[in-house]
Amino acid sequence: MIDIEIEDEAWLAAAPDAELLVEDAAAAALTQIDFDGGGVTILLTDDESVRELNARFRQKDNATNVLSFPAPHNPEGHLGDIALAFGVCAREAAEQGKPLAHHLQHLVAHGVLHLVGYDHETDAEAEQMEGLERVILAGLGVPDPYAAEQGDHD
Repeated sequence: MIDIEIEDEAWLAAAPDAELLVEDAAAAALTQIDFDGGGVTILLTDDESVRELNARFRQKDNATNVLSFPAPHNPEGHLGDIALAFGVCAREAAEQGKPLAHHLQHLVAHGVLHLVGYDHETDAEAEQMEGLERVILAGLGVPDPYAAEQGDHD
């Protein structure tokens, strides 16, 4: 199950189909990792809310594009929660010259992969995670976010 909460209406103003974009990206990521268990909760919110979450749980007092919070093992199989900051995501998409919809789907897939244990701390981890993201996004019709002309998520 994919639960989506839109807390900041700016998401809908900029991307009226934001809920569908998020659901499609999360489902594609879960399918790619062959996960058919519980679910994930995704929050589309503002920069201040993400800044507060980042400060509280990661001791980093700044907004970031996406945060992933893996859930501890639970009988429902809930993977965890993801939060995305509208202002940061919109600014990054504009700076990278890509549609917000594509950037949103990339970051949702990225967040889901974090929930199941993928990371990008080392070059090898980053290569594996980015490869999965490329496959997921290609299935959604989204160009490679790591191609030189597309920019990066960091």
